[in-house]
Amino acid sequence: MIDVRKRADEVLERATLAAAVFHQLDQAETDRIVESVARAGFDARVRLAKMAREETGLGVWQDKVTKNVLATQMVYEDIRREKTVGILSDDPRSGITEIAQPLGPVFAVTPVTNPTSTVLYKVLICLKTRNPIIINPHRRSTRCCVETVRICYEAALAAGAPEDCIQILDESSRELTHAVMTHPQLALILATGGTGLVKEAYSSGTPAIGVGPGNVPVLIDRSADIPFAVSSILMSKTFDNGTVCASEQAVVLEKAIEAEVVAEFTRQGAYFLSARETALVEKVAILESSGTMHPDIVGQGVPEIARMAGIEVPEGTRLLLARLEGTGKGFPLSGEVLAPILAFYVRPDFESAFKLCIELNYLGGIGHTAVIHANDEARVLEFGHLMNAGRILVNTPSSQGAVGAFFNPLLASLTLGCGTGGKNITTENISAKHLINIQRISRRRPNEKWLAFPHARLLDEGSGWDVLIPEYHKNH
Repeated sequence: MIDVRKRADEVLERATLAAAVFHQLDQAETDRIVESVARAGFDARVRLAKMAREETGLGVWQDKVTKNVLATQMVYEDIRREKTVGILSDDPRSGITEIAQPLGPVFAVTPVTNPTSTVLYKVLICLKTRNPIIINPHRRSTRCCVETVRICYEAALAAGAPEDCIQILDESSRELTHAVMTHPQLALILATGGTGLVKEAYSSGTPAIGVGPGNVPVLIDRSADIPFAVSSILMSKTFDNGTVCASEQAVVLEKAIEAEVVAEFTRQGAYFLSARETALVEKVAILESSGTMHPDIVGQGVPEIARMAGIEVPEGTRLLLARLEGTGKGFPLSGEVLAPILAFYVRPDFESAFKLCIELNYLGGIGHTAVIHANDEARVLEFGHLMNAGRILVNTPSSQGAVGAFFNPLLASLTLGCGTGGKNITTENISAKHLINIQRISRRRPNEKWLAFPHARLLDEGSGWDVLIPEYHKNH
């Protein structure tokens, strides 16, 4: 049994020394390190994907390759020209100069669903901002994360990075995680993972950037190109067996297009569960005690889910659809399930379908992501205006669309902020720009003096304004 406090002290001492050296590097030196690591991670994308699938038993290795491409090539392209060292801006008119400074050691919690890709992405954005990073892998993905860190670290050192700029807790435990999270020398926690760990990060007393849960509704409007919409949903929900937290969780549509949508889903390889089959899938997908998804269902394919539930589905089935009438406790599949299972709702009209999307959003995905398939811009705007989601995706596969780069100019990221609704600080996709402190040199304006308060006058006498300004503004 290791002494967790001693181990935390050792890790943070090394990270702090690395931070001191890192602080001395200029932009060009920093960018060489980032490029070297990005290329090394990209070159290992297939091997790391296969290792992640083999170790965790989750998802599809080919799709994990795509995630590794996002985390290296696409993240790198997003941040490569970004200025993160020295003077960011210098405005002679205002007299303000902005200077980028690193935060210090960052503790990165990574999930079992996206282990290697999350390590690659977090390493790159931390190195770009000259912040040493400490990786805390999920216990079921330690081996593939250790190998990912080895590849990144060797590439970083070869490009001139300081020693211990990347570390990993390969013997991690809840006690050690807590000791590092609460360590006084830690600057930031970058938490991507289960709700419990994210809450612990926020309660640690250390600044934290976390994520919220996703319960993504997708509305198919009557103005949509239905074959295209169905194809997009299938592309997204089957990607890596649904392990992306931004994957769709419920399809909602109005009655007028039900027959066409059902026929299209069936034609493209989806299977609609009967009421009996839905009940059987619920038992294996959702924990009765908590109402949350069963860990054994996460990232499993349709054949494995059917076997677990004791049902038979047509050969080649890609997705399971469960017709539901309501949401909440009485309808277990109305919540988040990171597997190729979707709730399916039909409502009389657009208004009631739209209200159900809001209800699903508030059931467990506030601030995360929502999707609409429509070619009626008025309905798109109404949906975007009233949904409480950081990412409103239009005619886009949610898994690939929410993480950016693939279908839109959102920042390429594997940490998706959910704003105050999801108990996060931002609704943005987290990237390098979120990992710097900005110092501002503010110069006094020349030849201007603030007069004593009694000499101030009304902004516009007689106008009803009660704002006071100094006398010197008369001539400016």
